[in-house]
Amino acid sequence: HQTELALRQAQYEVTRTQRQYDAVDPSNRLVASELERRWNEALKAQSHLEEELRALQREQPSPVTAAIKAELLTLADDLPRLWDHPKSLPEHKKRILRTVLKEIVAQSAGDTIKLILHWQGGDHTELQFPKTRTGQHRYVSPAETVELIRSLATMQPDSMIASILNRMKVQTAHGQSWTAMRVCSIRHHHGIERYREEHRQARGEMRVSEVAALLNVTPPTVLRMIRQGRLPATQVCANAPWILLKKDVESLQGVAGRGKAPQTVNEDQLTLKIQ
Repeated sequence: HQTELALRQAQYEVTRTQRQYDAVDPSNRLVASELERRWNEALKAQSHLEEELRALQREQPSPVTAAIKAELLTLADDLPRLWDHPKSLPEHKKRILRTVLKEIVAQSAGDTIKLILHWQGGDHTELQFPKTRTGQHRYVSPAETVELIRSLATMQPDSMIASILNRMKVQTAHGQSWTAMRVCSIRHHHGIERYREEHRQARGEMRVSEVAALLNVTPPTVLRMIRQGRLPATQVCANAPWILLKKDVESLQGVAGRGKAPQTVNEDQLTLKIQ
């Protein structure tokens, strides 16, 4: 145990500094004072490690006796029920495994890891699973989330993408909420280009607010026109912004312009002739 090894080293330091202190000339007060200080520090370190070791020994569970082990082995038929019991904590499951398993042998074979579990009763179980490739880990974002970020990145910066994902109740692979930094990390890992305003404009894509300004109406009016089918628009997912094409908006402008009646002349107005 590391604490026991550290304690042995501390005990050696106490003995060594004590020998040095005993060997120094008492008249050499400066050296004697320094050695005394080192001796006291070594004693403190030893005392601290002794207390730490005692605390660890108090925390260790009592060893499993032969009678208890035999009783546990009789529960083999009820092991699934014991394992899935609501009060079965991870600590309990670890003790169960240490009791019923004699050893685990791991073998590497190409892209596969093979485990042989030797049980106390003499039986053994073989398990196989693929190796984790270099650069991969078990916390992987679902493909649907990655593709959603890929689509949203064409219209929104990372901070807005994070807000959309959080409104959709989508979590990261670690079960956390999204931030701009986490969205950025996913983009870099999957080679997704960040949002660029000039690219969006080059594609002729517009937001609801931009369409409202162009048509001189309010954003709710634009949304109503989208719902009524008067204005074509697409949406990557629920809670995502609507995407409208500038050509469709300009086409609607043209229709609206042609539908307007010509202005009539008011007879009460004064007509000015400009030459």
